[in-house]
Amino acid sequence: MTVQHHHPSYADRAWQGTVVVEENVRVARDTYRIRFTCPEIARRVLPGQFIMMRLAGTNDPLLGRPLALYEVVPDSGGNPQGLDIVYLTVGKMTRRLALLRPTAPLEVWGPLGNGFPPTATEHLVMVAGGIGQTPFLALAREYLGLQTYGDPPRQAPNAGKITLCYGCRSSEYLAGVGDFERIGVEVRLSTDDGSTGHRGLVTDLIRPVVEQSSLACRIVCCGPEPMMEATAKIARELDLRCQVSLERPMVCGIGICFSCVAKIHDASGRWDYRRTCVEGPVFEAEDVEF
Repeated sequence: MTVQHHHPSYADRAWQGTVVVEENVRVARDTYRIRFTCPEIARRVLPGQFIMMRLAGTNDPLLGRPLALYEVVPDSGGNPQGLDIVYLTVGKMTRRLALLRPTAPLEVWGPLGNGFPPTATEHLVMVAGGIGQTPFLALAREYLGLQTYGDPPRQAPNAGKITLCYGCRSSEYLAGVGDFERIGVEVRLSTDDGSTGHRGLVTDLIRPVVEQSSLACRIVCCGPEPMMEATAKIARELDLRCQVSLERPMVCGIGICFSCVAKIHDASGRWDYRRTCVEGPVFEAEDVEF
């Protein structure tokens, strides 16, 4: 008998199997978008959740890697059929992943983790550094009323405005900007070298967006941990609610190995270790001990 645990991201709710690559295309420097058909995950995944991927037919590398949902791909009838995942090649697994061609097999399991909760807001401010923009396209589509996610489909309140503050080392690393702009997201860019947008840190963009807005704002953030810590500090100073999607090394993705733990405060102010793959990756910024 299978025991159904209460937590929505426990392993007994994940689908695991082999899928077939449909597309694997370069979208920016060292950055690719991979697409595969998997209706079992596509119909249940929520914005902010992730998928574990492993190269099929090999034990090198042995372990899988966690990659965030970029978008759900519908079939001709509009039903969730496949997934798009955007990833940066940073190690052996992702470099080999970039070499896969259509019809190649790929082992996946998911959906995993807690996604972004459908919290009401008038102006959603998304702050992304590096490859941290990847969880936000689906979230933006949901808040704009363009797409529903989950099984059964959850209802998220619409936001009057969405702004993406997105920073990279240089313009050649910016990925998917057009995807956000096409659905009506305001995009503000920063680059370390000044090749596009503001020259400097992406966190420099947050205050102007909030101070120029006539709407009540909420912040979501994903990217390098120092950037998320700085964003959390700015949110506190502006008295805004902020949620962060932590990027921690994972081995299993299902809460067994405890390799991805983070220090999280409870209601009493004390902290304890929480598994990013199960209790996260999305946490309230004020609860995270950076």
